[in-house]
Amino acid sequence: MINYWRFFCRTDQQCICLLCVMDKHSGHKTVSAAAERAEKQNQLDQNRETCKKTIQQKEKDVQELKKVMVKVRLSAHAAVEDSEKIFTELIQSIERRRSEVKELIRAQEKTELSLAEDLLKKLEQEIADLRRRDADLKQLSYIEDPVQFLQDFQSLPVLPQSTNLSSINMNPQFSIEFLKKMVSEMKQLNGFSKLDLVQIFKVHTVQPVEPKIREEFSKYSCQLTLNPYTVQTDLQLSEGNKKVNMSLRWGRGYYQTPSYPEDWCQVLCSERLSGRCYWEAEVNGNFSIAVI
Repeated sequence: MINYWRFFCRTDQQCICLLCVMDKHSGHKTVSAAAERAEKQNQLDQNRETCKKTIQQKEKDVQELKKVMVKVRLSAHAAVEDSEKIFTELIQSIERRRSEVKELIRAQEKTELSLAEDLLKKLEQEIADLRRRDADLKQLSYIEDPVQFLQDFQSLPVLPQSTNLSSINMNPQFSIEFLKKMVSEMKQLNGFSKLDLVQIFKVHTVQPVEPKIREEFSKYSCQLTLNPYTVQTDLQLSEGNKKVNMSLRWGRGYYQTPSYPEDWCQVLCSERLSGRCYWEAEVNGNFSIAVI
């Protein structure tokens, strides 16, 4: 089978025949198909080499990332073990303090109750003695013979000194100095437990890779419009304030508003930009695009 497409037009980027070289593609940059194939093969080899290098670099990146992941897992495991140890010690410390406080309260309770029981027995004995004395006095009051009354009155035993409860140093309220100290320690532990964990454990966030190609930049794409209140009178906006053209009156050098007094033909965009932003602009002629 005869192949008539033996030539390649680089101007139109298509295969052509000999008649086309002399007719429709006359004056175009044409070469033989074999020569163009060799050129394209060279480009293909270069692209493959670039692709191989990129693959190798990506594979290195994958290995590095895997190493980072292993380090993250090991670090997290160590952090969990450390935190478990710390909180176990805290719990044990709280349990010890709880036992100490409980024992202190029970010991003071026993001391105070023992003193109270001794006083109770003494008071009950004094009450019994007083009741007997009252009975003796009552019987004495019934004697009518004055001599007998006086003799019996003189023989009455001396009333023992009564116990004054107000002079006894009893404290129904437990001593709280030690308890205050314990409570203060408990509050400190409670305050520790309420701390923001983000402040305790500083979380390392992986920063995004710096974009290098258009596909990566496009992730931060944003649509911008031009602000008609900042356009110089020699400029004209169109297409929804997304296109600006220089008018035929260029060179007057004044603005519609006094907010931008510099002698430049310029227009600002309406949107405020923050963080990473990417946009594309098509420029014809002697113009500049800037971020201010």
